[in-house]
Amino acid sequence: MNKSAKGVTAVICLSPYSGGMEMDAIKMAKLLVSELQVVLVAKAGCYIAKYYPSTLEDSGICLETIEFSSKFSLSIISRTRKIINQYHIQNVIFFGASELRSLYFAFLGYNLTVLVRHGTTKTSSKKDWLHKLIYSCVDYHVAICEHLAKNVQSIIPFGKKTQLKVIYPSLREEPVLSRHSVSKPVTLLHMGRITEGKGQKEAIEACEVLYSHGIEFQLVCVGDMDPDYEKEFTAYLENKPYAGSVQLKGFAQDVAGYYQRADIFIFPSKGEGLSNAFIEALSYGLICIAFSNTSFPELRGLGFDFLMAKDQDIGDLKQKLLQSIEFLHANEMPLQKQSQLAVELFSAKRELNEYLSLLQ
Repeated sequence: MNKSAKGVTAVICLSPYSGGMEMDAIKMAKLLVSELQVVLVAKAGCYIAKYYPSTLEDSGICLETIEFSSKFSLSIISRTRKIINQYHIQNVIFFGASELRSLYFAFLGYNLTVLVRHGTTKTSSKKDWLHKLIYSCVDYHVAICEHLAKNVQSIIPFGKKTQLKVIYPSLREEPVLSRHSVSKPVTLLHMGRITEGKGQKEAIEACEVLYSHGIEFQLVCVGDMDPDYEKEFTAYLENKPYAGSVQLKGFAQDVAGYYQRADIFIFPSKGEGLSNAFIEALSYGLICIAFSNTSFPELRGLGFDFLMAKDQDIGDLKQKLLQSIEFLHANEMPLQKQSQLAVELFSAKRELNEYLSLLQ
């Protein structure tokens, strides 16, 4: 396809954080730029703008930033309108929620195709008159799994023109698999921002069963620490007799090596949408463990074989962890069939084509 065949597309993510949504916005821009002219709009001075300008430029993506201090901001409105005019934007893919109250006014008067991409479970209803107005500018709500599609239907108002689509995300990169024997100590991996609900505490708690059975292990946690959570989390970890077996690696751009060196991926989160880290772990053929909540039963239904503990049941999580150790010693790693299914279902070509079908 010639890049002029469809209009210029703005991927907008105004979050200041360094989590999955921000990485997803960058990934979306890189996915689309093979077929479209793409502008990535980010918050000035924050994660995307600070760490990715050269990467985006090398990929042929234009980076524009907006400086603002509140979710409803005249700066967001005026700057976005300037970007729309400068690049002749025709399509918008928005990653976020709160800033839409400003973007609604920024989009007024333009003939845009607006997609809101939903990657996390929402809990409070947005069906009041104000949100009905704000969301009336949306053409497509795109959920990344069926679980989130149901959540969007129950929480978000739909205008007369608004449609709901499910588009599964693609893997950031195709996994490079290598056979390996069981690590000693056994290596467990958790990938995600260290904050309430992401499952690091639950994973650490589950490791008590390995400690009590004399099984050598290391739990590697990769992800930024939420500053508001650090004191609580550090105090919790320091109180464990096996705290020395838990490694906090912080944020990492290149995560492939962590998957390749791990034996078990443990991800007992409370409220995920569809975890990028979890589908990446499946693609690397790891033994995976999660709670039976949100999208994890859906992944089981797609054909993936992993261990699901009863939701928020630490005792059952411990039992599943022991089962995973037994399975690890009885099977050749990585799990090739698991990896192949993940690569097929979460392909970039499929995701790209499904998004292109929605854009003008």
